[in-house]
Amino acid sequence: MTLINAVGIDDIAIYSPGHYYDLADLAAAHGIDPAKYTKGIGQERMAVPSPDEDIVTMAANAVAPLLSDGVRDAVSTVIFATESGIDQSKSAGLFVHGVLGLRPNCRVVEFKQACYGATAGIQFACDLVRQRPAEKVLIIASDIARYERGSEGECTQGAGAVAMVVSANPRLIEIHPQSGLFSLDVMDFWRPNHRSAALVDGKLSIDVYLRSLTEAWADFRRKGGLPLDAVDKLCFHQPFTKMAKKAFGALAEAAGPEAAHLGEASYADSQVYGRLIGNTYSASLYIGLCSLLDNCAENLGGRTIGLFSYGSGSVGEFFTATVRPSYRRYLRADAHRTMLDARQRLDDATYAAWFYEVPKQVEDRALPQEAAGRFRLAAVEEQRRVYEEAIPEAQLVPLQAVA
Repeated sequence: MTLINAVGIDDIAIYSPGHYYDLADLAAAHGIDPAKYTKGIGQERMAVPSPDEDIVTMAANAVAPLLSDGVRDAVSTVIFATESGIDQSKSAGLFVHGVLGLRPNCRVVEFKQACYGATAGIQFACDLVRQRPAEKVLIIASDIARYERGSEGECTQGAGAVAMVVSANPRLIEIHPQSGLFSLDVMDFWRPNHRSAALVDGKLSIDVYLRSLTEAWADFRRKGGLPLDAVDKLCFHQPFTKMAKKAFGALAEAAGPEAAHLGEASYADSQVYGRLIGNTYSASLYIGLCSLLDNCAENLGGRTIGLFSYGSGSVGEFFTATVRPSYRRYLRADAHRTMLDARQRLDDATYAAWFYEVPKQVEDRALPQEAAGRFRLAAVEEQRRVYEEAIPEAQLVPLQAVA
């Protein structure tokens, strides 16, 4: 029998498309000062998926580095969180299951609640592992943030995926069992089935986000969660990176003197990747967590992180986690930085074509190879999506963790 000392994140990897659009170019197209984006919302670039990339290919590219033989054999459940679903019936996770050849003896499901879904998956996974500690759960979050051309939300677009293995005695992060919750039925952000671009009431969404944070924090403390003076670092859902500053202000006000030791440095490292990728909806919080672990110069071993997850519509959750002492041995920081540095800059015409001239899903078509990752969408045949391994694993930059 496995002795459980902790349950949490044993491994993590991120993936972002191999192309980006610079916010300075978007500012020029909109005829405004680039500082409105780079300073005002804290964004520099948005990741842009090529026509042969979707949430499945991004997910598969994020998951592949995690799949040692031991992980393949132990994964009992695959949870795919997204709000960019490609099918109203079949889980996107089953496409990933097929692309990567995962073992058949596991359950595969899709979670949806705007940007919050991956946190529901994390909590579900932790409870499963506490019951059956020999098993591992694969959590995937993958999304494409898309708004109307010329809208206020366009500057916050992005795309990316994060994959995590939840296990007993994890190497990276121990998730604490206490969490604070707050749900409210509100129309701050939504995407009806017939639309490819989301609708958003920006001011309302920010207001509800901040209310959800303070309410979830209060619930967390009522349930015996740690006081904020026991927390060393913070990680917030980031629809744009400047939102972390607003979130910190609201949390500090709610926590009072407990927040006196914290400041911008407590969350700044969690913003590095988001500034270069843009909004990734369900993946946002955990790309931020990966950014914090990869980029913080301090040794975070034994330190406590406070995390806030928010999904419009709306659900918020505050919880805490402790970084494991030897976490740095298992990070993929160099591979993540190499991936982001290798991306190609798009001109305005290509960006607009790729993001906005999207064929209807019912249209059969073959897709030329544009994607930079290992896996791609090759075709749609009789309304069936066909995926392929475009780049053999041996030709990729190694993404495996240091043993």
